[in-house]
Amino acid sequence: VGTLLLSLVGVITALAARVMGESLILHQTGFFALFLLAVLSYFLANQTGIRAAGVGYAFWALLLGLVVSNTVGTPGWLKPALRSELYIKTGLVLLGAEILFNRILNLGPPGLFVAWLVTPIVIFFMYRFGTRVLKIASPSLVIVIAAATSVCGVSAAIAVAAAARAKKDELTLAVGMTLIFTVAMMILMPMGIRAIGMDPIVGAAWIGGTIDATGAVVAAGAMLGEDAGQVAAVVKMIQNILIGVVAFLVAVYWVTTIEAKSGTARPAVTEIWTRFPKFILGFIGASLLFSFVLTPAMGDDAVTGIIDLTSDFRGWLFCLAFVSIGLESNIRDLLSQVGGGRPIQLYIVGQTFNLVLTFIVAYLAFGGILFERVL
Repeated sequence: VGTLLLSLVGVITALAARVMGESLILHQTGFFALFLLAVLSYFLANQTGIRAAGVGYAFWALLLGLVVSNTVGTPGWLKPALRSELYIKTGLVLLGAEILFNRILNLGPPGLFVAWLVTPIVIFFMYRFGTRVLKIASPSLVIVIAAATSVCGVSAAIAVAAAARAKKDELTLAVGMTLIFTVAMMILMPMGIRAIGMDPIVGAAWIGGTIDATGAVVAAGAMLGEDAGQVAAVVKMIQNILIGVVAFLVAVYWVTTIEAKSGTARPAVTEIWTRFPKFILGFIGASLLFSFVLTPAMGDDAVTGIIDLTSDFRGWLFCLAFVSIGLESNIRDLLSQVGGGRPIQLYIVGQTFNLVLTFIVAYLAFGGILFERVL
């Protein structure tokens, strides 16, 4: 299986690199070593104690890459395979296949209420807080952290970073903070919910709207019971839909406002389309294909089996992306972005605001206040 996976991922990414004008031989030379680091990341993540603590492959992949790049240095022959954007954008397209509209409709208005009301409020609050109160010099860093906190972590950070043309160091910083706090929230939130006797369905909606990574949401929700796990997962799926919307709005705002203030010539309106992350169209297309074509034609069970395979493939692509990001990052450059701890302050204040607001909205939506209970 491992050899087949290596061959499949290697061939697909090599062909993509060739289309973009890169050498097939140079890509394949570095790709084998990159894949071995990804395998090591999965191996570490699947150790019993580490797995119980919730430290996933993404953390280890990023850490291994950072260790190599900041000790012995990333060798030149490996660099042609470091195509983090290719890996993660392809993975995001596959993520779209997991967002099935029939599952979303099962929760209906309560799920939409939690996922779509809180997210724009948190983004707006964090952006204003970061730029006006904390006075972080880079608005692109602020918006990437805000998107990672309010939407779905790394996936949203990648999309918004492309729209705002954020620096790679800014993206790495946002991803690193997100991964660390996601692990903590995944462990502590279910424990806290059970300890205070909170309604598990309300708690699951709270988890789905606040924990950044989809996998962590599923794991945390499952700790509250089967029904709660489904609620948490679907709320996160509904929230994931906003990746494309947020990326598009950020592209519009950056072109018409941020870069218009920079003193350079006003960008043309067509720049919005140029800036818009095109892989979002693939993300939407995959969701529509699986929701309205494959599911009616093949049935839920068959589509679930396909999604299990695409989900595994997406995991490996994400793992390759995180290793690549680590190998391309310099800790000194990352520390220069910290700016006296202000990005960390932004994340903590923003996530605290997110937790409080999402809890209130989840209680109103799933506690039988505004809507009838769904489960």
